[in-house]
Amino acid sequence: MPQHGDRTQKLESRAQVSTLPQLQPRCFEDLAVAASIIRPGPIQAGSKHPYLRRRAGLEPVTYPHPLAEPALSKTLGVALWQEQAMTLAIDCAGFTPGEADRLRKAMAAKHSPEKVSQLRGRLLSGMATKGIDRAAAERIVGMIEAFSDYGFPQSHAQSMAGIIYASAWVKFHFPHALLAGIMAHLPMGFYDPQTLIQDAKQHGIEVRNVDIQRSGVHATLEPYADQPERRPAIRRGLTSVTGASEEIAERILTARGTVAFRSVADVARRTRLSAKLMEQLATAGAFDGLGVDRRTALWSAGAYTGEIQDVLPGLDNLAPAPELPVMTAAEATAADLDASGASATAHPAQHLRALLASHGAQPAREARDLADQTRVRVGGLAKYIQRPPTAKGVAFGALEDESGMINLIFSPPVWERTRETVLGAPAVLLEGHIERDRGSVNMIVHRAHALAGPARAHQPGRFR
Repeated sequence: MPQHGDRTQKLESRAQVSTLPQLQPRCFEDLAVAASIIRPGPIQAGSKHPYLRRRAGLEPVTYPHPLAEPALSKTLGVALWQEQAMTLAIDCAGFTPGEADRLRKAMAAKHSPEKVSQLRGRLLSGMATKGIDRAAAERIVGMIEAFSDYGFPQSHAQSMAGIIYASAWVKFHFPHALLAGIMAHLPMGFYDPQTLIQDAKQHGIEVRNVDIQRSGVHATLEPYADQPERRPAIRRGLTSVTGASEEIAERILTARGTVAFRSVADVARRTRLSAKLMEQLATAGAFDGLGVDRRTALWSAGAYTGEIQDVLPGLDNLAPAPELPVMTAAEATAADLDASGASATAHPAQHLRALLASHGAQPAREARDLADQTRVRVGGLAKYIQRPPTAKGVAFGALEDESGMINLIFSPPVWERTRETVLGAPAVLLEGHIERDRGSVNMIVHRAHALAGPARAHQPGRFR
């Protein structure tokens, strides 16, 4: 997405994104490799780093034994696909096709590590019969056993490569349509709405907040009437407001019909929404197009439900709203986050930029351009934190601000020291250094500090 977004749709995780500059895919088969290499099986088999080094010409292509070359030659001497494990069993251990198919079923079965390990003796004895020494046999068996932790069949990888290529083509030529489509089908994919909004902005695409007069059920495209050649804007859908289901959104569209709403009271009368939902819409700025600022709309939105229900005598006339101050930009962003989980108004970190600058923090985009081993501070939202079982305690994630993202890596000791701050604080200031490796850029985190401010954000999928 943001760093390499034009070419990485469906290669969404931070590990996959950071691997692409090292892999530098040039053909369809390279995309199949990209889809396969960041999986538990190839990682446990120790395939990733040797493959990338060999691909870059930094080490020679070698095989654990000459009999393994036919199975591994396409992937530079390492195993990436289930079919390769089956071929290794046939060529190196003398498995029959039927035995190899049992191995395939064992790799795909529940409790596959135990099932595959039951075949270990047969594999080793078969390799001994073929004259393969014990050290080479152990390496080959290790490759096969690693696929019990999940690896792709080559056919699956090629199917994904087709999706990757098609998605990348659409993203390159029609980013507005693809991003609107993803936002219309949330939750899906790896990224949350705020990241998608930022990615759209970085591609020069305007994203507009939900609007009671213009929004559809889901995100839609809005052409510019006076600039037809310009990429359309993305309008957030009514269902982006927390509590607004598709059924509620359809009710609003039916009530709106061909006659625009005239006022907040008119919305309440024609839609018969609950007071809570009217207040959510007001908080999200959905009534801005009616010429009512958010605070005034919020003051009156719930009370307008008196238009559609019986009230006590004397309470049927709504008192006019007092003189209320217009929300500041930071307050409007916070209201967007509270009501819809993301803001098209501004990125939350944008309101912390002066504070971050006072701490010597650089925008993520600038940090990504720094030289290898440069000490750096960045600040914003820590997101997409993962600690995969295959990473030996290392945690990965991203720091997002108004300029983009930078990949984060936490060593096990640093993660233990910083995890509460990173997972619990609404915004963080991170200290560390830049690590560059064949086009891949990461920040190695040393320390984390919590920041206070209007940078609240919903961060689904995070864990403790």
